[in-house]
Amino acid sequence: MDEDRIWQVVEHERRSLADLLESLSPAQWDAPTMCDGWRVRDVAAHLTIAPRLTVPQMVLGIVRARGDFNRFVREDGARRGARAPEVLVAELRSLASSRRHPRPTKPIDPMVDMLVHGQDIALAVGLDRSMPTDAAVAGAQHVWESSFPFGAQKRLDGHRLLASNAPWSAGEGELVEAPIERLLLLLTGRLTPQEAWQLGQA
Repeated sequence: MDEDRIWQVVEHERRSLADLLESLSPAQWDAPTMCDGWRVRDVAAHLTIAPRLTVPQMVLGIVRARGDFNRFVREDGARRGARAPEVLVAELRSLASSRRHPRPTKPIDPMVDMLVHGQDIALAVGLDRSMPTDAAVAGAQHVWESSFPFGAQKRLDGHRLLASNAPWSAGEGELVEAPIERLLLLLTGRLTPQEAWQLGQA
């Protein structure tokens, strides 16, 4: 997947998610997501981190979080997620076309963030959200090959993942066949192999 296509997906996902967020009720903004301890509003705020975060800001944030990157990200999302929904939507829209991303991440990292967190939000409020197949395949391969932050290969050792709607597979062992978008949620820790397989049979 070339870089221009990656950024096209990122921009589309940001704009379409802003539209979805704009339609939510106050109760839905506070709904819990599959990210433990994260509300919809926290996830929405987090999705603006890639284009706005500088290296000095990231280093300072991690220092304040006592060296824990995940804690830094969680606290940043919760702090900025406390703002009004219209502010969060406007910020996401204003950054939609940005191609900035913090070092040492790659352009595909914010794309995976948008795909997965978009599902986090949609599923939390009971809505369907489509995922571009080519982007889901590229995202799944990237997550599978990356040890941080999901550790997918280690966590899913002993399983063979097979996409039922795209040319993608990985691993060896017990078969888990499901749509590529559900496998991406499995790879990023949102679903168990059994849950992904069950969704693949639905």
